[in-house]
Amino acid sequence: MTGRHRSHWLRQILADDTDVAPALTGTAKADVAIAGGGYLGLWTALELKAREPALDLAIIERDICGGGASGRNAGYVLNLWAKFPTLVALAGADRALRIGRAAAAVPAEIAAFCVEHGIDAEVRPDGWLWGATCAAQAGAWDGVIEALARSQVTPFEVLTGHDIRTRWGLDGFPGGGVLEPTCATVHPAKLARGLRRVALAKGVRIYENSALERLERGRRPALVTAGGRLEADRVVLAMNAWLAGFRELRPTFIVVAAEAAITEPIPDQLAAMGWAGGPAVTDSRTMVGNARTTADGRVEFGKGSGALAFGAHVGAAYETTAPRLDLIRREFAQAIPRLADVAPTHSWSGPIDRGFDGVPAFGPLAGTDNVFFGVGFSGNGVGPTKLGGRILASLALGARDEWATCGLVRHPRAAFPGEPVRAVGSAIVRRAVIRKDRLDHEGLTADPLTRALLRFVPAGLSPTTVTS
Repeated sequence: MTGRHRSHWLRQILADDTDVAPALTGTAKADVAIAGGGYLGLWTALELKAREPALDLAIIERDICGGGASGRNAGYVLNLWAKFPTLVALAGADRALRIGRAAAAVPAEIAAFCVEHGIDAEVRPDGWLWGATCAAQAGAWDGVIEALARSQVTPFEVLTGHDIRTRWGLDGFPGGGVLEPTCATVHPAKLARGLRRVALAKGVRIYENSALERLERGRRPALVTAGGRLEADRVVLAMNAWLAGFRELRPTFIVVAAEAAITEPIPDQLAAMGWAGGPAVTDSRTMVGNARTTADGRVEFGKGSGALAFGAHVGAAYETTAPRLDLIRREFAQAIPRLADVAPTHSWSGPIDRGFDGVPAFGPLAGTDNVFFGVGFSGNGVGPTKLGGRILASLALGARDEWATCGLVRHPRAAFPGEPVRAVGSAIVRRAVIRKDRLDHEGLTADPLTRALLRFVPAGLSPTTVTS
């Protein structure tokens, strides 16, 4: 635990929660072994225990449970309605609706789980605002709303910039936005550590500070760490960005940094604005920015698409303060001018697994029928990981139910080339995205080359094609 630059969320909870499970040593055995002690691994373990309480389950985690993306993210519990056109393309309208409705139920399910198990994860069902911080972003959600309307689903409320300013004092969204009122926020580290506590209480063995060094495949696969070996009938890989170490999955996503910062408590200012109990917010930049309030009156803000990993290397560059703090502060001030002078007290970064189509994928690792993965959460994993745990549990148990055969069970698109082409190309595309977002806010049109390069951008909230 020492030597790591922790998120604000983790620093808060680790001041009191000092329990660390022992590292894996020697040879251990389990019915199902899970690599990754974040949301996805823990939800999978809990789902397996709920279905078959007698199962012997074990988790290995490279750090502490919640030390990766699960304890560093912004705590947005979103559903998948914003991804509905992609779900339709992957699964067809009927199955897309089933996935969408299941994902839409997750915020309430997480709230109920926390009440049942005494987890004070600060669940706040205040909704999610997807807004436009300039005229060029206006209507970024139109395609989503039209696709949903064709299936007679209307989860979003369309708002003008005036509506947003009047309701919550957020006057940096002149292009308006849409509100999804059933989404929520949580304290991400409290949720992760709460899931860990419940898993341990249900008999799940957890080995922390036990990084996976290699997977041994075969009739009885094994997870091998520096100090031990965990054999199992079935293995689940729930490792987020660290899945880049698997050659079968490496071409299907890129590892990028998500960066964040948090302010001191400013409850009076938030109350005066009307945003104290207001929604979590994202803009419609190609490199999406976000901002949310916390239960103790702070504002957390940040953005993704930071530093790019070379190949499978997810190293110390992600254990640091936010390298682009000046940029995310400028964009925060642009979106919420009333808080432009509020300085952050702490910043951090962390790796995420960004898939090309922006929705996660699950399935057996190529050439196996007993090793399963979940990948490509693209920075939106708090809600979808609970759904992912359901899917992975069905796959690991060999069930032929709606989750084992849903449209998210697939080999993700291998859209990214090998190195060094990936690193060079990604850097070029990233600069084009930064240029396009800047020009949008200056009211200028991007040049043809910049617009052409945007075709290679992985899906975010906004469409990746350019019409201007």
